Amino acid sequence: MHTAPEKVIANLNSLLRGEISAVETYDQAISHLKDRSINDLIANRDCHRKRVDLISSNIRQHGGTPDQTSGVWGSFTRLVERGASLISDNTVIAALEEGEDRGLAQYRDPGELDPSSIQLIQTVLMPRQLETHERMRLRKLMSDA
Repeated sequence: MHTAPEKVIANLNSLLRGEISAVETYDQAISHLKDRSINDLIANRDCHRKRVDLISSNIRQHGGTPDQTSGVWGSFTRLVERGASLISDNTVIAALEEGEDRGLAQYRDPGELDPSSIQLIQTVLMPRQLETHERMRLRKLMSDA
């Protein structure tokens, strides 16, 4: 079955928006938690930033234009911007873990893609998503303890 290039580009842009939003959200969380241990948050943000570059490149290879705005995590970013001082550290970490959950779900069901994009997800993007997800899962366990 052949997937239309427009559909592939749309689905890749959906993944891209999630990654852009993840970077924005981690930037906000790092700013919020700046006086605490944030190495794991920095590692996750940087990993998401690399995925933005990979997906953007893949979209261009398909003849598309990568989106420049964030997606589903953007609501948390806006929440942090509006009331950062009112948000507890545990709430920040829980929101990051929830965002990682959504990212994992999106990579598990990315919509119709071409074989090269599926391979990119299976060999690069999903393994990195599993890493960032696990970091936040462990961080949340530590913050809940």
